[in-house]
Amino acid sequence: MYGKHLFVILLTFVFDLSDAQAGGFDTVRLSPIYVYAWHNQKDIKQFRRTVYNLKKVYPYSQIAKKKLQELDSRYQSYSSNRDRKKFVKTLEKQLFDEFDAPLRKLTVSQGKMLIKLIDRETGQTSYSVLKEFKGGFSAFFWQNIARVFGHNLKSQYDKNEEQMLEKLVIMCENGTFDQLYYRMFLK
Repeated sequence: MYGKHLFVILLTFVFDLSDAQAGGFDTVRLSPIYVYAWHNQKDIKQFRRTVYNLKKVYPYSQIAKKKLQELDSRYQSYSSNRDRKKFVKTLEKQLFDEFDAPLRKLTVSQGKMLIKLIDRETGQTSYSVLKEFKGGFSAFFWQNIARVFGHNLKSQYDKNEEQMLEKLVIMCENGTFDQLYYRMFLK
C-alpha cells in the first residue's frame, strides 16, 4: 500500500505539465529523480552536510570557470611574457580584493569541495592553472601551503568516485537544487 502512494507522489513531482495543451499532451518532460538510501543517521548527516557545502561553494566554481575562460582568452592576446606577467599580476590583485575575505571563511571540507569543483568546471586542476599562469615555483609554493591545511591542489574530480556530489551538481545545473535545499534547511 505504501509503495503505491509513494509512486503516485513521485509521478506528481516528475511530470512537468506546463507544455500540456487543451487537446492533449504534445510533450511531457521528465526531470531526473535521485533516490538515496540511508542506512543510518551518519549517512543522512553526511548528505545534509554535502548539500549545505555545495550551496556555499558551487557559485564560486562557476565564477572560477567564467574568470578562467576570460583570463585564458585575454592572456593569449598578449604577445610578450612581460605583458602577460603584468596582466596576471593586475588580475591577481583584483581577485584577491574580491574573493579573499569570503574564501577565507570556507571550512576545510568546503575548500576541498571547491578545489574538486573547479577541476570539474574547468577541466584543469587548481595546481595546473597556477602553474600555467604563475609558474612552477608559485604552484609548488601554494600546493605546500594547501597541504598544511589539508588540501591538495592536484585533486581531480572523478564523477564515479563523487556520485552523490555529481548528482547534486546536476541538480544545480538544471535548477532543481534550490528546491531540495529549501526543503532540507528552510522549511
